[in-house]
Amino acid sequence: MLLATTVACTSASAGEEEGNEAASPALRWGPCTKESEGDTKKSEGKKRAGPQKGGAGATLQCATLKVPLDYRKPDGRQIEIAVSRLASRKPAQRRGVLLTNPGGPGQSGLGYPAALAGAGLPQKVLDSYDVIGFDPRGMGRSSPVTCDLTPEQQARGNFPAYAYSGGDVAREAKFARTVAQQCASSESAWMLPHTTTANTARDMDRIRAALGESEISYLGTSYGTWLGAVYATLFPERGDRIVLDSSLGPGGYDATAFRLLARGMKDRFPDFAAFAAGKPEYGLGSTPRQVKAKFRELAERLDRKPVGGVDGTLFRAITLEEMFVEGKLPELAEIWQALDKGKPPSGGPPAAENDNAPAGRHYVICADSRWSKKIGHYQRTAAHDRRRYPMLGGSTGSITPCAFWPRKGIEKPVQVQVSDRGPENVLMVQNARDPGTPLAGARKLRQALGDRARMVLVDQGGHGVYPFGGSTCANDATTAFLTTGKRLAEDRTCPAG
Repeated sequence: MLLATTVACTSASAGEEEGNEAASPALRWGPCTKESEGDTKKSEGKKRAGPQKGGAGATLQCATLKVPLDYRKPDGRQIEIAVSRLASRKPAQRRGVLLTNPGGPGQSGLGYPAALAGAGLPQKVLDSYDVIGFDPRGMGRSSPVTCDLTPEQQARGNFPAYAYSGGDVAREAKFARTVAQQCASSESAWMLPHTTTANTARDMDRIRAALGESEISYLGTSYGTWLGAVYATLFPERGDRIVLDSSLGPGGYDATAFRLLARGMKDRFPDFAAFAAGKPEYGLGSTPRQVKAKFRELAERLDRKPVGGVDGTLFRAITLEEMFVEGKLPELAEIWQALDKGKPPSGGPPAAENDNAPAGRHYVICADSRWSKKIGHYQRTAAHDRRRYPMLGGSTGSITPCAFWPRKGIEKPVQVQVSDRGPENVLMVQNARDPGTPLAGARKLRQALGDRARMVLVDQGGHGVYPFGGSTCANDATTAFLTTGKRLAEDRTCPAG
C-alpha cells in the first residue's frame, strides 16, 4: 500500500491476516441515529466550512463490529467499533470501498461520509465507492475513553500554557502530571495501553474483512494521513488508491509534529493579517505589521488578565484553529475585536459536553511515541521555539501530559521507515500555508516517498483540501485519481480557485 516499512511491534503476518478474515463476520447494516450522523458535523465543522452543510440527501447506514481489545490476545476481551456506510447507488459502477478518516486523534468519523457528500464529494466518487466511516477505538461510539477532565481542565484546550520562562514550564508540569494521572486512574484506564494508531489500523483491517473486500482505497486527512501510513506498515498488500490530504511528517503525530504547529501559525498568519488590515472596521491595524503587533499585545494582555475565560494561551489556540478555514477569518477578526475591547467573544468559550475528544487525543498521541520525561528538555525546547516562532512556540514547545504517560502494557510504537520502494498508488494534496499540518512536514514525507507519490500543492491557506477547498485544479486531479487511477505525471501546483 503506502510505505515500505520496518515495524518494531507485532506486524501482520500471514497468520494474522487470515485471522482477521475469519474473525470478521459480515456487518449488519441498519439506520443511523441522528446523533451519530451529527458527530462529525460538530467536530469537523470547527475546522472546515464544508461539513456544516450536512449530508443532505445522503443516507447513512450504521453497524457495529467487535474487535479484540489487544491484538496480541485475539480471543480475549472484545470492544465495539461503530462503522457507517454511504452506499453507491450505482452498483454497476461501484469498484470497491473508500475508507475515510477526518483527522484528530480524538474525532468521531462516523458521520464523515455524509459530511463529505454534503461538502461536494463528486458524484463520480460516490458512484464508484461505498464510502465508509468509523469512530476509531476510544472515540465517539467505539468504546469511548475518558480522563475525568473537569470543565476547567477542558477549557485549557490542547496547548500548554505559554511559557515565557523555565519556571513557567515547571509550573505547567504539575498540570500535565495531574492530567496524566487522571487518565491512568479513570474508568476507561483498562483501554489506555491499547488505544493506539497501530490498533486502530488493525481495526480498519477488520472492517475491510467484514466488508468482504480484498483491498481498500483510502482518504485520510491530517492525523488520518498518519493512520493510513501505519495501516500500510501493518498491511502492505491491502491498499488500492490512497489519498493523503494535509500530511503529517514521516514521524506521525509526535513531539516534532506538535512543535511544528508553531511553524504553521507563522506560515498562515500573514493571510489573516492581510485580511484584517484590509478591513478598517475591525480596528486591528491598517497594515499587516500592525495586526501582528496587535496579536502580541492582546496575547500578553490576556496572559496577565483573562477576559471571559480567555487567557493568552486560549487566545493563541483560537487564532490558530479559526485560521484552519478561510471562511472563518471574519469570525476571528470579530473575536479579536471583542477581546480588544475587554468583552468576551460572542457566545463565550465553547461549553464542554464531555471529555472524550481531549481524552482520546491524549490516549493516542501519548502512547504512539515516546516523549521526553525531563522537565529540563521542555524548558530548552520552549525557549528555542519561543525565539524562533514567538507567536506560538512558547506553548507548543512546552510540556504536555505525554511526558508523564504510563508505559506499562503499551507495545512498542510502529516504526515507519518511509521509502520510495513499492506501488505507485499515492496522491498527496496539500495547502501551501496549512496551519495544522505545515508544508514543511508534508515535504519531508513527499521526499521520502519518491516516485511512489505525486503531490498537488495548492497556493492557499487553511487545513484540508479535498473536497472542502475551492481549488478546481486540485479537486479535479484528486477525483480523477480516485475514479480512474490516473496519476499525475509530475507534481503540480494549483491556484486557490
